[in-house]
Amino acid sequence: MGKAILTTHRQLSTVLAKSSAVGGEYRVREFETIAGVDKTKTVHREHGCVFHVDLARAYFSPRLSHEHNRVASFVEEGETVLDLFSGVGPFSILIAKKRRKVHVYAVDKNPEAIQLLKKNIIVNRVEAKITPILGEAKHVIAERLKGSSDRVIMNLPEKAIEYVDAACEAIKIAGGIIHYYDFTSAPEPLETAKTRLAEAVKQTNRKLDEILGSRIVRGTAPFTWQVVVDVRIK
Repeated sequence: MGKAILTTHRQLSTVLAKSSAVGGEYRVREFETIAGVDKTKTVHREHGCVFHVDLARAYFSPRLSHEHNRVASFVEEGETVLDLFSGVGPFSILIAKKRRKVHVYAVDKNPEAIQLLKKNIIVNRVEAKITPILGEAKHVIAERLKGSSDRVIMNLPEKAIEYVDAACEAIKIAGGIIHYYDFTSAPEPLETAKTRLAEAVKQTNRKLDEILGSRIVRGTAPFTWQVVVDVRIK
């Protein structure tokens, strides 16, 4: 099968098969090379951006392409954005490419992801608009990003609920937007995520002012979905 794929798609050099689920501290999975060159590094192009990725060392999903573009389209000129779990930069770099006047703090605790992010920042020529930060999200916010941001992106669906307090702390005193991602199950995946987020915000000194929207991003297992809830925080 791998050889057939290489024959049909001659621009490809490697065919990989997933050999584990996404897991571990850095959300990576194992792969088996079934045809071609034994490697996990590649270049992905999306919405006019170029991303150097290493599938075995830093999380990346091309299935989130629409979501990257959706969130980037909401960002307005002059905003400060905090990409709380940035990975190699698909949200951060697209935002920087779309807006003339914006600044993005891109935070991740995976050093391999941050190295790739720095390379992608240079390749896409957005050095003046993105500050890459290696570190644990809560510590980074507490030490240098309190009240810094108009918008916070929380694309860590398995653990984002644990960081709602930190995201609220990062939002400017005047308020701002949070894009919250979660894994939820039937029968009401969106309502479940909204309720979880609302309860978490109640535990902070901020207030959930308005739910701006919610959507199912993708299915991840039978009757289980990745969802996003967009909210305004006062």
